[in-house]
Amino acid sequence: MTGTAGPATRAGDEDRLARAALSRVGEPGTVALVAAVRRLGAAAVWSAVHAGEDPTADLPVTERLPATVLSGLAERARVADPERDLDRAAVLGARLVVPGDPEWPERVDDLARLGTEPLSLWVRGPLQLGLATARAVAVVGSRAATAYGQRVAGELGAELADRGWATLSGGAYGVDGCAHRGSLAAGGATVAVLAGGVDVPYPRGHAALLARIADEGAVVSEWPPGAAPARHRFLTRNRVIAAMTAGTVVVEAAQRSGARSTAATAARLLRPCMAVPGPVTSATSAGCHALLRQGATCVTGTEEVLEELGRPGEGLVDDTGARAGWRDALGESARRVLEALPVRGWAGPAQVARVAGVDQLTVLRCLGPLEREGLVEGAAGRYRQSARARR
Repeated sequence: MTGTAGPATRAGDEDRLARAALSRVGEPGTVALVAAVRRLGAAAVWSAVHAGEDPTADLPVTERLPATVLSGLAERARVADPERDLDRAAVLGARLVVPGDPEWPERVDDLARLGTEPLSLWVRGPLQLGLATARAVAVVGSRAATAYGQRVAGELGAELADRGWATLSGGAYGVDGCAHRGSLAAGGATVAVLAGGVDVPYPRGHAALLARIADEGAVVSEWPPGAAPARHRFLTRNRVIAAMTAGTVVVEAAQRSGARSTAATAARLLRPCMAVPGPVTSATSAGCHALLRQGATCVTGTEEVLEELGRPGEGLVDDTGARAGWRDALGESARRVLEALPVRGWAGPAQVARVAGVDQLTVLRCLGPLEREGLVEGAAGRYRQSARARR
C-alpha cells in the first residue's frame, strides 16, 4: 500500500505541469475553474492563463470564467512556477497525484456531481492513496473535544485499523488528532487532509503528529507546498475528506462546526453519514444530536460503523430478495422519495423533498440505495426514476 515520491515531472507531461500550476494560481473547489478544465483540459487552461488570456473566451457566456476569478488567476500566474513546486515536493518526499494516475483515489471523482472535483492532490507519505482510501472512514469532530470524545475517537481509529480500515481526518486538535493517533497506535493506515501545503503543519502543536503521519501514512492537500492555511480553505478541504471515504462519522460537534460541513457533503454524495450521541447537556455534542434529528445514523462503536458501511440497500428490499414485489418491500421514506421522482425530466433533492413531504437529508439517504438497486438514475446532481422503476 505504498507510493513512491520519485523525481518531479517536468514539461514533458503538460497535463501534470498544468495541474501543478493551477493548484498554485486557483482556489480548489472553484466551480467555474473546474468546469473550464473539464471542458478544455488543464494544459489549455493554464496556457491561456499564463499568457494573460481568457481560456473560456470562445465559450458561451454562461460557461466563461467570471471576471473576478480570471483576474485572480492572471495575477497569481505572473509569479507561479510549477516546476519549482514539483521540485520542492520531490525534496520533501512528496508527489503530485492527478486523475488517471494509478494512485488517484477514484472516490473523489464523485465530487463532479457538485462541480467541485479536485484537479490534483499533493501527497506526502508512503501510503498509496488509492489503495488506502478504498477502505477508509472519515472520523471528524470538535477541536475542543471532551475526554469522552477523545476516547471514542481514539478507539474508533484503533479498532478500524484492527479491521483493515484506514482513518481519514483533518489533523486538527481534539477528535481529529485522537483518531489519527488511535490508528497509528494500532499499526493502521491514516491520512491527514490539510488546508495548506503538505509541508506546512497546522496546527503547529501537531507538527510532530503530522510528521509521523507523513512517515507512516499520508498527508494530503489540494494546495501546493508552502501554501498557508486560510479560514475558507478548511471548509473546502472538508469536502475531500467526505469524498475520499466510504462514510463519515462525527464524534463530537458543536451546532456550528466544520465537522457538520463534512457530514453534509457526505450526505450530498449519498455516502453514509453517522453521528455518535453524547450527553444532552453537552454543547460539544449538540451538532451530533442535530445530525441525528436530520436523519444521520446513530453509532456507538466500530461494529455499528462497519455495519452501516456494509449494508447497501438494507431497509429498501427485504432479505428474501424477492424482486417481483420490490415496490411493496421499500421502506416508507424510500417509497415516497421514489414516487416523488419524475418519470421524464430531472429533479434535484430539494424539489424531491417538497413533493415527497420529507426533508432533504432523508431524500439524500434514500437516493443512494435506490440508485444501487437500479431504481433511480442521476446526472449532475439531479435524478429521475429509472426504466426499471417505470416498468
